[in-house]
Formats: sequence, structure tokens, C-alpha cells
Amino acid sequence: MKRVLWWIRELLFPRRCPVCDKPVRPAGHLICDKCRNKLKYVSKIQCMKCGKPLYKETEEYCEDCKKKHHEFVRGKSLYEYKTASGMIYRFKYGKRREYAEFLGWEMAKYFEDDIRKWKAEALIPVPIHKSRKQQRGYNQAELLAAELSRRTGIPMKSDLVVRRRKTIPQKLLKQSERQNNLKKAFKIGKNDVKLSTIIIIDDIYTTGSTVDEMTKLLKETGIEKVYVLTLAIGSAI
Repeated sequence: MKRVLWWIRELLFPRRCPVCDKPVRPAGHLICDKCRNKLKYVSKIQCMKCGKPLYKETEEYCEDCKKKHHEFVRGKSLYEYKTASGMIYRFKYGKRREYAEFLGWEMAKYFEDDIRKWKAEALIPVPIHKSRKQQRGYNQAELLAAELSRRTGIPMKSDLVVRRRKTIPQKLLKQSERQNNLKKAFKIGKNDVKLSTIIIIDDIYTTGSTVDEMTKLLKETGIEKVYVLTLAIGSAI
């Protein structure tokens, strides 16, 4: 009976491939076999702070991290943004919340060693303002964190940090404007558990302004180490 119900669901509401957005082939998979290689993972030659791919093996840090102090310990991303931009846009704005199962599974698999080494006690999704959540119906970072939590056993704390102010989307601002845009944008929500190490989860890493602002706030509560995992990141300048 379960098998019959599964096939009925697939016929009526087929799962969409995160890459091509067509019904997944073969049915039952999380991504089309032919689409998997279209997503490019971040190379092993990357910035030792934010995780941006680097052009030279002799470099240790990207130009941004050479100039700017980041509050977090280490950041890593799964895909190079240019190969994942369409997928992330649909995941974020196109109601394709079903992508989270594949993406969370990919993050859990790819970052398995890092997650184990960091010994994080909680996953903290970057919050969005309640008005944006009502408009979209969900927070994509929260969906990722929930799936990652399910696969790693690390609890998600979506109520630890909340967004108190509706800010201008960071992508619309110059780098010099991004930090000011986020000042006092976050506040501590529910903080009834003492934590020392956490991982912030988000969809895109650009300049690090958002996670830096969150990290400052989290450190004020006594958290000592903050790491960052995101789906995608741009190339180093």
C-alpha cells in the first residue's frame, strides 16, 4: 500500500530536480542523474578563513579576509555560486522547499569531517524578518539547518537569534553599506541553554557581514566558537 501511495504522489506531485527543476529522473531520486555534475563543488584550494576558492595554491587567505577581521572561526561553502545560483533562487523565492532534502544531505555528506571536528552543540539558521517569512512561507536557512540536524543529530536552535528589523537585501547594497545595514538587525530570542560552540547555517556567503553581526551577538551570550556553513559562495576577488 505504501508503494502504491508513493507512486500516486510521484504521478500527481513529482519531486523537482534542484538543477533543472523538471521531475526527477529516475523517479525516487533527489536529483536527476544527468544534472548532478552541473553543480561545481568549492575546490580544496580555498581561503582558510571564509572558504572562498582561491586561484593560487600559495595563497592562504582571499583579499577580503586579508583586509577584514571576521568574528567567526571558520567558514565553508558547498558549491561555487555561479553553478548553483538558479537553484538557490528557486529554493529561496520559488517555493521549492523540497530542495532542502537533497541540499541538506549534500551538506551533511560533504562537511562530515568538519562537523565532527568542530564539535558543535547547535545549528543556528540565519533568521529572516517575520514579514518575509510570512510572504515566502518559510526560511530557507531554517529548512537547511533542520535537514542537517536530522542527518547529523546536532540540534537546531531556530529561536536563539531573531531578526528584529527588516533590512534591505544585502545583494542590493555596496560592500561598504552592508555592515551598517545590519546594525542592531538581530537580537537574542530564547537563550535557556548554555552553548560554547555553534554552526551558523545560511544559503549564500558573500562578504560575511551577516554572519559577523550574528557572531558578535552570539559571543555576548557566552558562546566561544562560531563556525559557518553555507550552500554557495562566490569566487575570491
